[in-house]
Amino acid sequence: MKRILLLIYPLLPLFLNAQQVFLNAEQNDSVKIIITNIGKAINSPFSDFAPVISADGSELFFTSRRSVSEKNWESMEHIYTSTYDRKKKTWTPAKILSEVVNVPNRNNSAIAISNDGQRMLLYRDDQNGNGDIYESQLQGTQWTEPVRLPEPVNSDVHESSASISPDGRTIYFVSEREGGEGGRDIWYCTQDAAGKWGKAINIGEPINTKDDEEGVFIHPDGKTIYFSSKGRFTHGGYDIFQSVLQNGKWTEPDNMGVPINTTADDLFFVIDAKGTTGYYTSSMEGGIGDKDIYEITFTPIKKKKGPKLILLKGIISDELSAKPLESSIEIIDNEKNQVLSTILSNSATGKYLISLPAGKNYGISVKAKGYLFHSENFNVLDTASYTEVNKDIQLKRLEVGNKIVLNNIFYDFDKATLRTESISELERLLTLMKENSTLQIEIASNTDSKGTDEYNQKLSQARAQSVVDYLIGKSISKERMIAKGYGETNPIATNDTDEGRQLNRRTEFKILKK
Repeated sequence: MKRILLLIYPLLPLFLNAQQVFLNAEQNDSVKIIITNIGKAINSPFSDFAPVISADGSELFFTSRRSVSEKNWESMEHIYTSTYDRKKKTWTPAKILSEVVNVPNRNNSAIAISNDGQRMLLYRDDQNGNGDIYESQLQGTQWTEPVRLPEPVNSDVHESSASISPDGRTIYFVSEREGGEGGRDIWYCTQDAAGKWGKAINIGEPINTKDDEEGVFIHPDGKTIYFSSKGRFTHGGYDIFQSVLQNGKWTEPDNMGVPINTTADDLFFVIDAKGTTGYYTSSMEGGIGDKDIYEITFTPIKKKKGPKLILLKGIISDELSAKPLESSIEIIDNEKNQVLSTILSNSATGKYLISLPAGKNYGISVKAKGYLFHSENFNVLDTASYTEVNKDIQLKRLEVGNKIVLNNIFYDFDKATLRTESISELERLLTLMKENSTLQIEIASNTDSKGTDEYNQKLSQARAQSVVDYLIGKSISKERMIAKGYGETNPIATNDTDEGRQLNRRTEFKILKK
């Protein structure tokens, strides 16, 4: 691959006056940018464009007009995919998706991929050239037949690019429909817990202009949006802009500046969750084809925290056989006791990936038929910096002797009073008891080594009893439950560190009889 640009800010865009400086001083002085043609494994002598990536940057989907027949001429649009080989630090040769996705004699373009790479939005036109947004799911290794999204996402006019929010419930998309600010505008639409789409809302000023916007992308942090526009002062044609959601309002968009924006059309910018590697389409001179996909690496010069989120990923499997499992994963806002989204791990690989934007106390619940649920807790503060957590999860079968840690059970400090953030976890336990009416269990509470043995024993017994009392209050027979406090006698980690003591302070659930 050929590196075509190596520039360190600040750079003064040509022919701009002082009021048209595109990037603020902090951005200019803090990052080195390298732009590289992604190479012949992806690009062809024809047009290759509209890259979309999984949040960890491991999967790439894009659109190409390369020949799909023996005759070497430009074809209609088709969707291709590639996987990043981290050992070789290169993309594998692009492969075309099946005709289930790439319907013959139609333009098919991948326009969005969910953070975990399991859900794709694609553009497809009809016989009259009118384009709509379709959705496909990855089941194991195969993509399902794309389904046209209903109104109000689609309309009787042209819908093109789109992006999926981190929780999977909001779609940002570009449409020519009436009621906007200008030509092609950015709109968004949110799906409720029952799966019903709400009203399509124009994102409005300051993002939309009287001219065209295109190539919308919402970052995995859930608050940074990238898009291309012709309606502002640009270097030529479409330029790429960035805006941030602050206090419920989008900031005035910043032009991404030189060297990213050129005198040609610059479109379809996406960037990984870490904020260090992006991709976009440009028709700049020196490419392999008419339009090429370029990789952009951002290297901080000054120390910065980067995007504020946790990227959680791993493999879900059976604890005994290690067989990958398709599991339902709920992401919960513990403070509101609200399910934010539900996703599935891949049925063939067990892989999952979740973006957890800063500012919430998250509960994670993993469930599969015939297994005990597994819970995790991530309290992601507003001040959090980007963190990638690799966590493989082994689910335990619903068998006598098996036990799990209830990681989302919380008590008031030094008391046995259950905090409201515990309700979602308690309700999951309640559901398990109701669905398995003969189940008999032990609720066990453990402490760290701070305090006297007698005090810790008494506190742990009271906390275990609080959980049992909650279930009794929900009509679960007290004969089916035992509350047991173990004090500090069953540590699972050292008591010499804050992290170890936190692990030792836990509530557990154990099956005594089925």
